[in-house]
Amino acid sequence: MKKILNSVERRLARNAFFMNYRRMWPYIKPYWFRAIMSVVVAIPIGSMDALIAMSLKPYMDLVMVEKTMQTEWYIPMAIVLFTCVQGGLTYLANYLNTWVGAKITNLLKMDLYKKMLTFETEFFNKQNSGDVIFTFNNNADMACSGLINNLKSFVQKFFTAASLIVVLFINSWQLALVCTAVLFGAFLPMASLRKKIQSVFNKSVVADAALLTAYNETYSGNKTIISYNLENAQERKFQDVLDGVFKLRIKMLQRTRWLTPVMHVILSFGIGLAIWFGSHLILNGQITAGAFVSFLTALLMLYQPMKSIGGSYNSVLMSFMAIDRVFAILDTVPAVTDRPNARELSREHGVIEFHDMNFEYIPGRPVLKNINLTVNRGETIAFVGNSGGGKTTIVSLLPRFYDVTGGAITIDGVDLRDYTLKSLRQNIAVVFQDNFLFAGTIRENIMLGNENADAAAVETAVKMAYLDDFVATLPNGLDTQIGERGILLSGGQKQRVAIARAFLKNAPILVLDEATSALDNKAESVVQKAIENLMQDKTVFVIAHRLSTIRNATKICVINQGEMVEQGTHDELLAIENGAYRALYEMQFKKEKN
Repeated sequence: MKKILNSVERRLARNAFFMNYRRMWPYIKPYWFRAIMSVVVAIPIGSMDALIAMSLKPYMDLVMVEKTMQTEWYIPMAIVLFTCVQGGLTYLANYLNTWVGAKITNLLKMDLYKKMLTFETEFFNKQNSGDVIFTFNNNADMACSGLINNLKSFVQKFFTAASLIVVLFINSWQLALVCTAVLFGAFLPMASLRKKIQSVFNKSVVADAALLTAYNETYSGNKTIISYNLENAQERKFQDVLDGVFKLRIKMLQRTRWLTPVMHVILSFGIGLAIWFGSHLILNGQITAGAFVSFLTALLMLYQPMKSIGGSYNSVLMSFMAIDRVFAILDTVPAVTDRPNARELSREHGVIEFHDMNFEYIPGRPVLKNINLTVNRGETIAFVGNSGGGKTTIVSLLPRFYDVTGGAITIDGVDLRDYTLKSLRQNIAVVFQDNFLFAGTIRENIMLGNENADAAAVETAVKMAYLDDFVATLPNGLDTQIGERGILLSGGQKQRVAIARAFLKNAPILVLDEATSALDNKAESVVQKAIENLMQDKTVFVIAHRLSTIRNATKICVINQGEMVEQGTHDELLAIENGAYRALYEMQFKKEKN
């Protein structure tokens, strides 16, 4: 049974080998000519070693043994010429490999990036930044560099080995049989290597990702680190990560680097046998001294790359494991995606309804329970309640950042999940509490709302967002660089850029997720005016921390512990004795009064 299992395992490994290369073919295909050339060039590079070894036989026999020069002066010149040609071809092969490898890597990274854009919010919630970078960037580098470089290396070594083995048999078939037997025996330890390093490789990926996460957290959280004097704590945390990476590096070395010295020892037996048996053949007159020198040179040239093949084999295995990880990601189906035959959502939508809607991030731990709500076109719906009650989750389900786990949300009687994601999200604009701004200019960030907008539309959006006075003070106006994540702007300025972006998108459904909660009173006043402009003629869902801003909402929904405990107008809810909304309102009124 064990033999059968081993046989199946070897067959699966071979299938995985060919499957990996077959799946890489679409990436190689656009550059197939250069890729083939880089491999073809490796053939003469490898074969020329045999010419050099073979040329030593006549030189040794005629010059060193018979003491005659005649025309054999050309042999040293030929060796120099072969070496020069070999060097030039090696440079050409390296250039072609680097060019093709970089192109293939870029194609693979592009597909991985496209795939990353399809993943739902929950995917990123569960990943550290280092995991994402390593998965979508570093794995592609490992896969492609290993694939291309090792292909060229193996072709070169194959033809080197094949041509040198021919030289061995030409000079002495008896010696050749002994030495090639030793050569094949040296490869036996490689059979179990993949199994030994698989688990360590996976742990190393996690450790390297943790290292990237540490750098990212230090970059993003530098103010917190400084203000809380966390330098020593962060140093200790980073040292722990480094120690973990170091231990895995050592463990990987222990499981792989034994291969090269073991092969070295085995091949040394081959050289020793060749010298002993060769001396016997020379004394018996079965081969000439020149043939023996040529044989020994070919053997040394053959064994030398074989001694280091263990390291190359490690690289091949790493490459295959990286390719496995890459295609595992590319084969992953996002949890939020278009259903078959999904329809386009019209801009002229009607009623939005929540039908016994439930949601849970973790199975068995409900966040929203039996939410029922009807929203007519043009209405403003406000969600209020204690922190953590589920307000943000409700509005996050509208653009399908997540999918409901029970019940449904419908637009004009059609489940959200039956509309295409693109058309659904095109009809919804979202202004968050902490809006993400991209590195670039103010204009570029605003035009994300509509990349085809003309200058007049952008100017209107800037004015409606009360951003024009601020922009007028900037030397470069809308073309001012704002830094990564808009670091050069204040909180209120960031919000108004986000509002201008939403203006330009001009979607009929608007979601405002505590858009002013992080601002001071002065900034909030200006942003609130911009929001009021933005809300005109739209169906609006708003989460508000300040209840005075939602008094005119069509309907106010109080969400506590994932349930809708009250809904009605401001006056209707205030009239409820011991009502949840009334309690919130009175508490906030007392705070503002004090």
